[in-house]
Amino acid sequence: MGTWCAGPVLLEIVVPAHNEAGRLPAGLGLLSDKLAGLPVRAEVIVVDNASTDGTAEIARSWRGPVRVRVVRCDRRGKGAAVRAGLLATRAPWVGFMDADMATDLAALDDVLELLGDGRQVVVGSRRHDRSVVQAYALPVRRLGAVTFNRIVRDLAGGIADTQCGFKFFAGPLARAAAADLRTAGFSFDVELLAHCVRRGAEVTAIPVVWRDRPGSTFSVRRHSLRCLIDLALIRARAGSGGPLQSVRVPAQASAPSGEAPGAVAVRETPRAASGYGRG
Repeated sequence: MGTWCAGPVLLEIVVPAHNEAGRLPAGLGLLSDKLAGLPVRAEVIVVDNASTDGTAEIARSWRGPVRVRVVRCDRRGKGAAVRAGLLATRAPWVGFMDADMATDLAALDDVLELLGDGRQVVVGSRRHDRSVVQAYALPVRRLGAVTFNRIVRDLAGGIADTQCGFKFFAGPLARAAAADLRTAGFSFDVELLAHCVRRGAEVTAIPVVWRDRPGSTFSVRRHSLRCLIDLALIRARAGSGGPLQSVRVPAQASAPSGEAPGAVAVRETPRAASGYGRG
């Protein structure tokens, strides 16, 4: 039984994809099966990020228990792709995850419960004390992730690990934050969370089961300098009262047909660390 045959769409999940023809079919299969079993109707948005392989064709021809839409983003960069996907959403709850499904999808049950309880930002956390992390491919990636997150913790509301590719939001908040997002590369998560925090949102971190997948497009050697430059720009804009100081999103927004609210005041919760599938 598919989730797209009953009621309004309450959850939309963005999957950014640059040349993911090799990993996308398995990822969409896992995600579709999980979404079909959720108690709400859900859809997937695959953002074809200037792919030169069969990524777009695979997504457009997908036949499964949930609907898959394709959005084209010609500007290269994961941040640009996630921005395009979030701005294409309409549901009261939205999120994004990596095409390799490195984060076990069982965590979606916790996400739905927390969003339904009024949390505005829910992020997966490899460094949560109840998370299970099955090895980084290279030790230098783990060291880099820890160092990166220590540098940016204050920008993202105290979250110790900003980089996990498993983030969910109240829809109105996500769309407002994405509209202000300028960072196109791998540091975009920091700016996106900063936009949410500056709108008054609390960030809730949850434990996940995470498995390192081969084929990551992030390279410590090739991307570290660009990430540091992006972080400097994010800090400069935050300090200058630029777009990080945007108008606060209203605290209350109702979901269609009397369903659970999509954006309500967030309660203080114990903080835990979070990590990204490419970290």
